[in-house]
Amino acid sequence: MRPTMRRSTEPRRRWAAALGITALVVTGGGLLGGPAQAAATASVAVDFPTHCIPPPIAGIPPIDGTTTAQITVDDATPQVGDTVAVTYTVVVPAASNPVDLALPADIMTPTGKVTLGGAQSGDVTVAGPKKNPPVPGKGAFPSFSMTGTFTVTAPGAITLSPGDYNIHTSYIMELDTPCTVTGPPAPVSETVVATGGGQVNERAVQLSAASGQAGDEVTVTGTKFTPGAGITVAGRDGDAQTGDTTTVTADGSGAFTARLAVSDPGTTGIVAYEGGAWDAEKGAGPLAYTVTGGGEIPDGSQQLTTTVRAGTLSMTQAGDSVQLSGVDFGRGGASTGDLRAVTVEDFRGGPTGWSLTGKVTDFKGPGGARISADALDWTPSCATKPGSPSTCAAGSAGAVGSAGATLASTPDGAATGGEFTVDAGLSLDVPAFTGAGSYAGVLTLTLT
Repeated sequence: MRPTMRRSTEPRRRWAAALGITALVVTGGGLLGGPAQAAATASVAVDFPTHCIPPPIAGIPPIDGTTTAQITVDDATPQVGDTVAVTYTVVVPAASNPVDLALPADIMTPTGKVTLGGAQSGDVTVAGPKKNPPVPGKGAFPSFSMTGTFTVTAPGAITLSPGDYNIHTSYIMELDTPCTVTGPPAPVSETVVATGGGQVNERAVQLSAASGQAGDEVTVTGTKFTPGAGITVAGRDGDAQTGDTTTVTADGSGAFTARLAVSDPGTTGIVAYEGGAWDAEKGAGPLAYTVTGGGEIPDGSQQLTTTVRAGTLSMTQAGDSVQLSGVDFGRGGASTGDLRAVTVEDFRGGPTGWSLTGKVTDFKGPGGARISADALDWTPSCATKPGSPSTCAAGSAGAVGSAGATLASTPDGAATGGEFTVDAGLSLDVPAFTGAGSYAGVLTLTLT
């Protein structure tokens, strides 16, 4: 048969620094961006009340103030299906640095949301770079800008209003100060007018956070992808894909959840797409993401990179023939043997498991005599090589038959792969008065 938290050694200085940072964040300022790029049409700066919660270490109660902000877009007259770039700029922070302590440059990273209304609802995630000038003691805070994109899904007037934002600071320790719009939504700062276009790609992704230190994981959720499709979630640096990638399979409704470790300091956005390469018609994003720290290369150091290439799913057999034990004419009974061991190697590195199935033909003998395929039973076994991400499960003992049965499998998961040895005990139930002679059947194994 063929078969970090960095702590200062000076508590007083740490407290003063935390106080200074808090004052910066609660007013919504602290990051100096270049002048906002010209919008397609004029937008307006708006004032809105803001409620900010300083880091607990500062010992300062929540502060309520007024933020002046402006929303601009790169295309004020898009078509349905177009991607619009959005810039959220805090123009005038509500207060100045209240302490004498000067704050150093490049310690603050802003993230936030822009609220859509009118013909299209939802939030646009925006993020800014980790870049600010030194802020003198008792000095005024500069403005900062955050950017993001959204896909137009409906014709008509779409309003854009400033939303909640957060300032992450990396000075002595890592701190966050969230600021929310009091009595949302804030006033409308920009309006785009969309006209009918081609077919709309409704795939969408959301991030659990818009920033993190190098190596942090961000949860990426997607909706309206093709049910059962393989999805690549990846970091982007402009038009180029970075080394931050993971894969997942969309469920029956086209939704997915993935955890992406972002280690490349160059990652400025995150996308998700179907197929082997980025395709705007079968993907969503990019959503802005900022690496806030942990990936810096010290002076006098060299960054070393490498690539781990994904392999294939394959199997090999220890042989292609099995001699079952003989039985006596008139008595019949079990003709037994062992399957030639099969080695399965899953080196794909994705989220998909595998299944090894088998089916057998009738056993043909002399003069047209046959033993039915349903007479062959097997008792599968499967061993997993230590260190393999997946665990192999043996199929159920029972008839193989022409319809087939499962010999072994591994489940889908966040990370799969490994090496496995699959075997089975075989038993052919030979009827008592089967004609004497040699009988042969073909057992075909299929790995998917």
